Amino acid sequence: MKRLSFILFIILSLVLYSCSGPKVTRTDTPTSGLAAIVADECFAPIVQEQVDVFEALNRDATIIPIYTGENQAFDLFMKDSVRVIIAARELTPNEGLIIKERNRVVRSQKYGTDAIALIVNKANTDTLITVADIKRIMTGEVRTWKELNPKSSLGEIAVTFDSPNSSTVRFLRDSICGGKLGNNLKARASDSTRTIDLSERTPNQQVIDYVASTPNALGIIGVNWISNPSDTTNLSFINKINVMAVSRAEEATDRNSYQPFAAYIGLEKYPLSRSLYIIISDVRGGLPSGFVNFAAGERGQRIVYKAGLYPAYGLTRVVSVRPSL
Repeated sequence: MKRLSFILFIILSLVLYSCSGPKVTRTDTPTSGLAAIVADECFAPIVQEQVDVFEALNRDATIIPIYTGENQAFDLFMKDSVRVIIAARELTPNEGLIIKERNRVVRSQKYGTDAIALIVNKANTDTLITVADIKRIMTGEVRTWKELNPKSSLGEIAVTFDSPNSSTVRFLRDSICGGKLGNNLKARASDSTRTIDLSERTPNQQVIDYVASTPNALGIIGVNWISNPSDTTNLSFINKINVMAVSRAEEATDRNSYQPFAAYIGLEKYPLSRSLYIIISDVRGGLPSGFVNFAAGERGQRIVYKAGLYPAYGLTRVVSVRPSL
């Protein structure tokens, strides 16, 4: 992966030159040139794979991905530092108006359906949970495993997530907890505005490692970080942690609880799912537009599915049937 210092230098140079230099005739095409995009770090693995495949198919194209928190990602997009963003929300009406005032047209389309996974240590036998209990934990009403299961001896629930103001926490706060969170949540990263390098140990990887080594931990993470890359059926997760099954019912049972597999996400059986969007403010015909078309097209959507998410568009599978003799 390209170093972050190089990424930020290139972007800053492009922005300064476009503001102060002579009018430049762009030479990029949908399959060639240089373009920067920004993505919520929650979706870094899937976006990076799409970038790698796109560049392999188009040798004259260089996509520079920036992975950061949701707030910082939108800040870069709104400042016109980048013109493609992949995130778990669309632009607000005010954000759309600001871009429109710059005489730019925003195009937004659904990118896929993601899920927030709750992960626990392999030693934790509590693998079923209700949405109501998730709310009680996240608001601080419930703080010990014994309050959920009287037989548990694990003590305090050590809730951990990636970073402050992350989209995963925003989803739980706004969609599950009515806008209110407790003071019992601990972030792996203290800075919500920094960018991450996938060649280093990211906050989401730290969440996985912390849960794997801490019996009383409860991790909050995007499902694409824990999908098993070697399982083509999308019916398993990485082995170092357990993934909780979630129920909308008053009491969680094996029959009414679902893990965040792509099929259950698509059927809307898994409660903690959310839409992802790819948004572009660049003109048609350039490299940013070419990448967006790839990411939202059939090949890009297959990568979405492989990562454990539910693709935004149906994938066609051709099956050849030989008649019996």
